[in-house]
Amino acid sequence: MKLPRGGNAAQLIAAPKSPVRVVLFFGEDSGLAREQAKACVVAVAGDAGDPFRVVEFSGAAVKADPARLADEAAAIAFTGGRRAIWVRDAADGTVAAAVSSFLEDPAGDGVIILEAGELTNKSKLRLLAEDHALALAVPCYHDSVRDLDGVIRETLRSHGLDVAPDAVEYLKERMGGDRMVSRGELDKLALYALGQGRVELADAEAAVGDSAVQSVGDLVAAAAEGRTGDLDKALSKALLDGESPVGIVRVLIRHFQRIHLVASLATAGKPLEAAMNSLVPRPFKRDADALARQVPKWPPHRAAAALNRLLEVERQCKTTGLPDETVCARALLEISENARRGRR
Repeated sequence: MKLPRGGNAAQLIAAPKSPVRVVLFFGEDSGLAREQAKACVVAVAGDAGDPFRVVEFSGAAVKADPARLADEAAAIAFTGGRRAIWVRDAADGTVAAAVSSFLEDPAGDGVIILEAGELTNKSKLRLLAEDHALALAVPCYHDSVRDLDGVIRETLRSHGLDVAPDAVEYLKERMGGDRMVSRGELDKLALYALGQGRVELADAEAAVGDSAVQSVGDLVAAAAEGRTGDLDKALSKALLDGESPVGIVRVLIRHFQRIHLVASLATAGKPLEAAMNSLVPRPFKRDADALARQVPKWPPHRAAAALNRLLEVERQCKTTGLPDETVCARALLEISENARRGRR
C-alpha cells in the first residue's frame, strides 16, 4: 500500500497490530530515505544499534542468498521483541523476487526495511510494495522550499535554538534538496550558534555561506549566465556533494520560474530592481546581483521555453530509463548556449 499523504511510516509500523511486514523507501533523496528507514528500525527494534534485534545487509547479499530475507524475518531475537531486517541498495534485480516470496508466506514477526533509490512507476519492487496489504511504499523526493522551512526550524529546535525569519529565508536559498546534506549543514550551524538560544542572519551567513550545498547555486549561475566553460567542473562538484541530477533540474526549474517572473515584470515596464524585489523570498544581495546579470539574457518567451525544456528533462529522468546524468548535462549545455546567444 502507499503511505497516506502526510503519513508517518515509523508511527504506522509502531501502531498496535500493524500488519506491515515490508517497508520500501525509494526516490532520489537518499538522505531522506536513510533518515526515515532508521526511524522505522527504531520503531521496530527500539535501538538501531541493537545487535540482537537489528540485522543489516545489502541487496547483493539477498540476491546471493534469497532465502536469507525470510529466514531473518522469521528468526526470534535472543532478547525478545520484533526484529528489523534493514536492506541497503535494494533493487528489482536484487530483492524483488525474495520480497515477493516472503509476502506469500510471511513467517515470524520481523519487519523488512528496504532502501532502494530511484524506481520507475513500472518497477516490480515498487508495484509490489504499493499493491500488497502487508507492504508499505514510501517515496523520498528532494525537499521543496516549503519542506525546507520545516526541516530548518525542526532541526535547529532539536538543538534548543530558535531561528530568525531572515535567517530561515537565507538558509532556504542555500540548502540543497538532499535531506541528509541539509541536516548536516544545519547541525554545523547549530554548533556554531551553541549557547546563543537564537540563530540570527549573521550566524547563518557565517556558518553556511560557503557550504558545499552552494555548489548547485554555482552550477545554476554558470548555466543561466552562459558560462559554458564552467559547467563540467560545477556539475561534477554538485554530484560529488551528493546532489542528484533530478534535484539539480528541480533547482533550475525554480530558478527559471524566478527569472521568468522578473523578466515579465521588467518587460511590462517595471524597473529591474523593483521587479526583483517582487520575488518571494527576496533575493539577497549576491543573488540579486547574479539575477540582474541573468534576466537580460532571458526575455519572457525564452525563459518560458527553458522552463518547458527543464520540465521535459525532469520527466525523462524519472520515466525513460535514460542515464539521468547525461540527460541533465545535455540540458545544462543547451541552456548555457541559449544564454550565450542571448548576449548577442
